[in-house]
Amino acid sequence: MTRQAERTDVVERYTRPTRWFHALTYLTVLALLATGWWLTTGHEGRPSMLATVTGVPDVTLHTYAGWTLTGLAVAAVTVGARAARTFLAESVRADRGDLRWLRRWPVAALTGRFARHDGHFDPGQRIANLIVTVLLAALIGTGIGLLAVDGGPAFVWLQRIHRWSTYLVTPVLLGHILIASGVLPGYRGVARGMHLGGKLRVEVARRIWPGWLELHNKRARK
Repeated sequence: MTRQAERTDVVERYTRPTRWFHALTYLTVLALLATGWWLTTGHEGRPSMLATVTGVPDVTLHTYAGWTLTGLAVAAVTVGARAARTFLAESVRADRGDLRWLRRWPVAALTGRFARHDGHFDPGQRIANLIVTVLLAALIGTGIGLLAVDGGPAFVWLQRIHRWSTYLVTPVLLGHILIASGVLPGYRGVARGMHLGGKLRVEVARRIWPGWLELHNKRARK
């Protein structure tokens, strides 16, 4: 394939800094979930596989991962403020036709026949983005609170919110991983957009993010 063919057959979905930030975030969150669920299910005192490999206790790993996620969140709203504003704006947008897209989504995830939508994210992604953002913020806030508070009613409430935020965010993240992996027929090829060079084949972008692709092409021609 020639370089010219590569330029016309693929389109960049995410830049390198975005991909690195995403990778650091999801690795940190996966470490938090793994150690958090291990401890929640009564395995404290017995090292998980992650603790065995690293030689660090699960409680300590969970704390380190929590501070890492906090640092990434701070970086997102300071160094990456512009990208954070764009992410939020694209996540809260609502367009005519979004309900139609959502109604057709269960079948489209298997057939690839998605309804038309505009914007960087599809309606399902927007909902997931907001849920994950709110719940991760709750986990960060309550996690810091649990380290700062030494027992009492406040500790009990912080722990309860932390636990329920974990319960709620886990299935959303697992669903995100399933879709982003490209396992479902309708989403085949999407993994390259975030993990393998940040580029998608044009037909994949047109199938899943038609409005974004059209806007991207208009900007590229200027």
